Amino acid sequence: MTLPRVLMLPKWYPNRYDDQDGDFVQRHVAAIAPHAQVAVLFATVARGPLPRLAVYDADWQAAVPTLRYYYRARPTGVAPLDKLLKLLLYFGCVAHGYTRLRRRWGRPQLVHVHVLLRTGVAAWLLKLLQGIPYVVTEHWTLYLPPNAHRIGWLRHRLTAFIVRQAHALHTVSADLAAALNRLGATNPTTAIIPNVVDTELFRPASTVPQQGYRLLNVAAFNEAAKNLSGLLRVVARLRLRFPQLTLRVAGYGPDEARLRELAQELGVLSNGTIQFLGKLNHAAVAAEMQQADAFVLFSNYENLPCVLIEAQASGLPAVATRVGGVPELLPGHDGRGRLVPPGNEAALEQALEELLSQPRPLPAQLREQAVARFGVVAVGRQFAAMYTGILGGSVSALH
Repeated sequence: MTLPRVLMLPKWYPNRYDDQDGDFVQRHVAAIAPHAQVAVLFATVARGPLPRLAVYDADWQAAVPTLRYYYRARPTGVAPLDKLLKLLLYFGCVAHGYTRLRRRWGRPQLVHVHVLLRTGVAAWLLKLLQGIPYVVTEHWTLYLPPNAHRIGWLRHRLTAFIVRQAHALHTVSADLAAALNRLGATNPTTAIIPNVVDTELFRPASTVPQQGYRLLNVAAFNEAAKNLSGLLRVVARLRLRFPQLTLRVAGYGPDEARLRELAQELGVLSNGTIQFLGKLNHAAVAAEMQQADAFVLFSNYENLPCVLIEAQASGLPAVATRVGGVPELLPGHDGRGRLVPPGNEAALEQALEELLSQPRPLPAQLREQAVARFGVVAVGRQFAAMYTGILGGSVSALH
């Protein structure tokens, strides 16, 4: 059976400047690839100097042919003019890439947008000019209630229009679908398909570590979203009752220096209680999870954090905040862990103390649930079924 040809248009995707930017989109693409002929067309602002207004990298030999375009952040140095020029450069890059893909790879039967908005406008134009249907996948926490006030009138209207014109809307959590609905971005065909993780990489250690007091956090160093300062204060207090307690923090971002200063002020950096690991690749994160006793995420807002799924696949219980799609991952009433209100440091302290004081749940039970729901095979089949609904019987949904 001939598999459908699907063009991916992501807003975020691993690139020459950051190999982890949008890696969750890349994992969705990998899960879809067995069920479709897939190519990726990605365009973004360059984070360094360019010899021309725009350049591109083409990887035609990869299992998923990928074109990455980079265009100048400040074409003229005049901010109002540059804003318009960057928009034109984006659509120019997409048009150039689409022409090259069509000549070498073929005409897509479906365009799959990952994260709005200009990606969705590009897909709508292809629908208007070429008659190609499109589907929208949304991950962005911009649409959640804590951030929705940042959406301007024009973006609000355009988002609602692009979502209505799509053949389907997909979100990774029911909470995000509800948030979009509140903003008027609705579609009669809406699917909830979760993020996907590599359950072969993220798996329990062959021997379970002895019960101890080793916590792990993996997050962007973005204080407004992740509230790492609150987590550091809680760990500093817990250390008084658990002298062997450590928190290993993996990640990078704009607030790293400030958080290191706070850890020093709390007296938990020099004595090794807090250990900053920097940016880790997925294999290194998986190794950290195998050695940890619990995972902790004290975010002010989230969508559907992959790190919690990776923790479950690694057989690791977690404590996290009751925000966004987190309760869809961590109901809070079983062995997967506990939920606490966002910003409530006393509740986090109590939940961590309880978790560290009790026997660890069997890793195999946590992993079994993660594989069945978030594994590559399970997620890929759900996308294939969605494509079948859009394109008809040309998709082999369960092959």
